[in-house]
Amino acid sequence: MAQKAATTMKGNPVTLYGPAPEVGEKAPVFTALDNGLNPVSLDAYKGKPILLSIVPSLDTGVCDQQTRRFNEEASKFSDDTVVLTVSMDLPFAQARWCGAAGVERVVTLSDHRDADLGTKFGLLIRELRLLNRSIFVLDRDLTIVYREVVTENTDHPDYDAALDALRSVES
Repeated sequence: MAQKAATTMKGNPVTLYGPAPEVGEKAPVFTALDNGLNPVSLDAYKGKPILLSIVPSLDTGVCDQQTRRFNEEASKFSDDTVVLTVSMDLPFAQARWCGAAGVERVVTLSDHRDADLGTKFGLLIRELRLLNRSIFVLDRDLTIVYREVVTENTDHPDYDAALDALRSVES
């Protein structure tokens, strides 16, 4: 299922593949690769509040800033709270970027192999094989309590709204 022109990249309409889960629904369980090339399922984080930050590529300005911001904000939450950043970057590139950026509180996962998150969340950009910038906040049961699919991929998400949603499920 494709969502034509749901969002843009640098002003150009793009097509997103897959269904788009809504607030109140269970998050689709996806598997992505960690920086050691190990498959990690969303189920591994069940029982914890989750901020799921989805970016096209860590090596771009807005994605870099978004991931650094959530890394900084993560230190204000309990160790039980998980911040995941998922991109199509190779795990090696993610590890290199995290080391250079000093990112330690965000877990980076790569969707490059199967685009499992991309297709299950309706965020895979057909024309570019990248993920559409988005934020999801999940409660401890993996129910979506906040969803933002950014309509222009070069724009920042609403950080404050996402962090407020995360605070609401942390307690």
